[in-house]
Amino acid sequence: MELAGKRIVLGITGGIAAYKAAELVRLLIKEGASVHVVMSEAATHFVTPVTFQALSGKLVFTDQWDPRVANNMAHIDLSREADALLVAPASADFLAKLAGGLADDLLTTLVLARDCPLLVAPAMNRQMWENPATRRNIAVLRSDGVSVIGPACGDQACGETGPGRMLEPEEIVDETIAHFQPQLLAGKRLLLTAGPTFEAIDPVRGITNLSSGKMGYAIARAAREAGAQVTLVSGPVSLPCPRGVTRISVTSALQMHAAVLGQVADNDVFVAVAAVADYRPAEPLDQKIKKAAQAAPPAIELVQNPDILGEIAALPAPPLCVGFAAESEKLAEYAESKRRSKKIPLIVGNLIHDGFGGDDNRLVLFDDEGQHALPVAPKIDLARHLVAHIAALLEKRQCTPASTG
Repeated sequence: MELAGKRIVLGITGGIAAYKAAELVRLLIKEGASVHVVMSEAATHFVTPVTFQALSGKLVFTDQWDPRVANNMAHIDLSREADALLVAPASADFLAKLAGGLADDLLTTLVLARDCPLLVAPAMNRQMWENPATRRNIAVLRSDGVSVIGPACGDQACGETGPGRMLEPEEIVDETIAHFQPQLLAGKRLLLTAGPTFEAIDPVRGITNLSSGKMGYAIARAAREAGAQVTLVSGPVSLPCPRGVTRISVTSALQMHAAVLGQVADNDVFVAVAAVADYRPAEPLDQKIKKAAQAAPPAIELVQNPDILGEIAALPAPPLCVGFAAESEKLAEYAESKRRSKKIPLIVGNLIHDGFGGDDNRLVLFDDEGQHALPVAPKIDLARHLVAHIAALLEKRQCTPASTG
């Protein structure tokens, strides 16, 4: 419940995407938020206030002159109690009113009178989104400190395809959660690897491992939430890329090595989470190996893959390097040995049976000050702890330029 204790005012404006707001309310509440819904008059033509009252368990406001409010100042009372005001969908008309500072109904008046952060999720036809007037309005809102979430590009209710489609409710919830995270890496650039590699033996077989990529993807999300510009070099996984993260998809260790070397310049942090195969077949076969009766198994010559983390750490001016050590035994011994041999400031260790491939994990951070154990928790929670630790190391590094790493 990542929004536990948060009070969200959800504004809904007129547009076909208003039907998605019902699921958005459900998901916000599922994450622990308390949700008050405010609808524009146009929004009530698409979904009724009764729907949102049933989902939120609270009165829904549509009228600036609502007599149910004792002081008749819903636009003041609602914003003063809120941790954030989220408008989804936000129509082109509504965004234009915000940019111009208009306050001609309850929702626009509430926005103007607020003393809490404002997030808007635009939803409109692609031509409306690309219209110069809308682009100017969005620029004004961003310069005023409004967080603009989306829009996405895709099929639209009008039958056209393009930018302007409102983000899905799950994505809006993720962005809302991200909004409340400390901006510990604001202005920083972070490069990381995630997932397994696959080293081909023949066209259908290869050497790989059971890494799911979940920890790496959680770190990418947490770093982006913390304000970093994130590039994710990913081996073959079935995970969606976190919003706002640039993903470079690779298959083999050599491809990952080339991608990292091509991206590492000017990055402040490099996090090597990927479970890179130590070895690869020296000569992958062009044709599938056929099994013959009574024949001996084929001999496969292996050669060592490059040490990506070690190579980056040995650069003349390396980023702050963070490694991972997934071990089956002797975690402290092996993790600290790896950290010292690669001369890096931080190694994140875990025992394979604690979280390899799962949604939860148990981590131990090894740095110059010793061991820092993190309890079993969802990987996104552990990722946020790790990001905070990385931010502290960056700050320390800036104060002591000669530090390890």
